[in-house]
Amino acid sequence: MEMEKYKPVMALVLLQFTSAGVALFTKAAFMEGLNPTVFVVYRQAIATLFICPISFFSAWSKANKPSLGIRGLWWVALTAFFGVTVNQNAYFKGIDLSSSSMACAMTNLIPAVTFIISIIVGFERIKRRSLKSVAKVIGTGVCVGGAMAMTFLRGPKLLNALLNQDNNTWLLGCLCLLISTFAWSSWLILQVPIANHCHDHLYTSSWTCFMATIASLFMALALGNTDLHSWKLDSSLKLSCCIYSGLQLAVSFFLQAWCVSRKGPLFSALFNPLSTVIVTYFGALYLKEQTYLGSLLGALAIIAGLYIVLWGKTEDYSEEATDLKLQNEHTTTSQSDFVPIMIGDRAFSSSELLEPLLM
Repeated sequence: MEMEKYKPVMALVLLQFTSAGVALFTKAAFMEGLNPTVFVVYRQAIATLFICPISFFSAWSKANKPSLGIRGLWWVALTAFFGVTVNQNAYFKGIDLSSSSMACAMTNLIPAVTFIISIIVGFERIKRRSLKSVAKVIGTGVCVGGAMAMTFLRGPKLLNALLNQDNNTWLLGCLCLLISTFAWSSWLILQVPIANHCHDHLYTSSWTCFMATIASLFMALALGNTDLHSWKLDSSLKLSCCIYSGLQLAVSFFLQAWCVSRKGPLFSALFNPLSTVIVTYFGALYLKEQTYLGSLLGALAIIAGLYIVLWGKTEDYSEEATDLKLQNEHTTTSQSDFVPIMIGDRAFSSSELLEPLLM
C-alpha cells in the first residue's frame, strides 16, 4: 500500500513530538518545584511497571526462554547505572539549570560522542583514504565546536531579552547535559556486550529499566531526598508530568525499535533535530526561555555536524549489508525478507528487530 511506506516517517515525527513534550513538560514541572532526581525515580518506575509485564508474557510464550547469565546481568547493571541513571539525572538536572531547548540541542551530539568512544574502545576505525571516514571526523569536530559555542559563546539575546539568568547556573546546566551525552553514548556502546549474552531486546530492556529504577532511588536518597515532602506530587502538573514521561519512555522503546527494524538506525537518527526545533519554539513562547545568538549558531553547527557524521556512517552500513548478504547466500536462500541492520558493531536481521530494542 502507498500509505505503508509513510508509517515509519509518521512514527518518527510522532516520537520527536513526544520527546519534545517531555522536555517542555519537565521544565514546567521543575519550575513549579518538582525535584529532578525524584522525577527520574518516578519516571523509571512507571516505565518499569509498563514494560516488565509485557516482557514477562513475551518471554513466557517462547519455547527458548531468554537468559542473561551472571556476566550478562553485570553488563546490564553497569548499563543501568551509567547509561540510564547517570544519564537521566544529569539530563533533567541540565534542563532544570539551563533550558529545555539547550537539552534537546545537546542530544544531537550523541552520534559524534559515540563515534569518539567507539574509536577509543576499538569498535571504529578511521580509514584515511576514505572520504566518508574523514567526514565522520570532521562532523564530530563540528559537533564539538557547536557544543562549545552553545556553552561559552552565548552572545546577545534574541528572545525574552528582559529576563535574567545566572551565568554560573547556565554553565553548570550545560556541564550536566554534556555528562548526560557521554553517559547516553556509553549506553549505546554497552549494548554490544549485552547483545552477545542475550538477543531478546525486550527482556534486556525490562531488566535495564528495573535496575535503573533501583539505582535511581538510591541516588535520590544519597543526594538528600530523604524527607517525604520532596517525594510528594502535590499538583496535577507534577503528577501528569511523571505519568506522561514514564509512559513516553516505555512507548518510545517500541516505536523506535519498529522504525529501526523497517528503515535502519540512520533513518531514525535523521529526525532527531526536529525535537530541537519544536522545543526551541515552544520553550521561548510558553516557558519564556531565553534564546541567545551563540546558542542558536551552536545548535545549527551541532545539527550540521550530526548529518555529516551520519553521511559518513552510510559507508559502514552499506559495507555491512554487502558482507551479510554474501554470507547469507552461502548459508541459506530461504530467508527472502532478510534485511541486515547494524546496531553498534553488531548486525541484526529485520526479523530479529521486530522485538523492541532499547535505543
